[in-house]
Amino acid sequence: MSHSISDSPIRFALIGCGSIAKTQIKALLAIPSEVKLVCLCDTQEERAQALAEEFGLEVASFESICADSSIEAVTFCTPTGVHASLAIRALEAGKHVIVEKPMDVSLEACQRLMEAVDESGKLCSVISQHRFDPASGIVREALDAGKLGQLLYTEVRIPWYRTQEYYDSEDWRGTWAIDGGGALTNQGIHTVDLMLWFVGPVKRVYARMATVAHERIEVEDLITVQVEFESGAMGSLLASTAMYPGYPVSLGLYGSAGSALIEGDELKTLAIQGSDTVGGAGANAHALQVATGGTRSASAEADKPSDDKWQWGDAHREQFRDFVSCIRSGNAPVVTAQDGLSAVSFIKACYQSAQTDAWVSL
Repeated sequence: MSHSISDSPIRFALIGCGSIAKTQIKALLAIPSEVKLVCLCDTQEERAQALAEEFGLEVASFESICADSSIEAVTFCTPTGVHASLAIRALEAGKHVIVEKPMDVSLEACQRLMEAVDESGKLCSVISQHRFDPASGIVREALDAGKLGQLLYTEVRIPWYRTQEYYDSEDWRGTWAIDGGGALTNQGIHTVDLMLWFVGPVKRVYARMATVAHERIEVEDLITVQVEFESGAMGSLLASTAMYPGYPVSLGLYGSAGSALIEGDELKTLAIQGSDTVGGAGANAHALQVATGGTRSASAEADKPSDDKWQWGDAHREQFRDFVSCIRSGNAPVVTAQDGLSAVSFIKACYQSAQTDAWVSL
């Protein structure tokens, strides 16, 4: 049966039924007018079957998904080290693809995927859902409008905690070959992406890393990085899975005319010199405290009821919504394949620096 791409939901398949799959399934099912999730696939068929039964979906093989011309897009929730190889096969079969972060474990694999995207003419995006958080949008608008002036310094902190059981739960976790790295690659990459989106290209990095709190892993659970940006701004980054009991991510931007602080997914402070244009509780001479409460803006929608708070999974939904819109329009998605490559390039430079005890230029 034929259907028009202009008005029918885009038909998706989801590959990989591990820990993030349920978040993606819920996000896709939340926009039925835009997406039809057709089937799930996993190398462990019983795992796929359990999820399929929970959500009333079908299970299919990867080969049959690639061969099914009615499936227009595929989202990959597999271990990082197989993202590119599987996504390339889907692109060659004529599908649009989204891969979970990171894009892949090596620059070579990321570049192969980008070449396949160019050859296929299909869309590719990497899950970097925090760009779609309301707080991120407010900060990006302030930066685009020049409200913070010249950026001087950025501070990124990812003081998370993961148990030994987390690393022991899957044999690929904590490996260079399949996980691609530790705290910075697996947990920190979201905030790395936001940092690059906000501050722009990096000139060079100097990093120190260690494994301090976990056994049977090859990768770092603690890394600190000094960053110099092409713009001249300086920065620092901490990423860890050893900071018991774990604390919210924070990203601070400090400019010549103002500053912004995101903690967790919320905008804690937006301070602009000589300005009271951003509403919010607790404004004082030093800062305007912006209590967004998870609403979409700090002004017009701040009165929404509390049950409309931004929740985990909402940003995934918005990234899928953007992706589907771009399939229809032919526009580039908010998060491009190049953005995915840029985040991996930054992380690889950090690892190279830590291993050589030297500054590494990007």
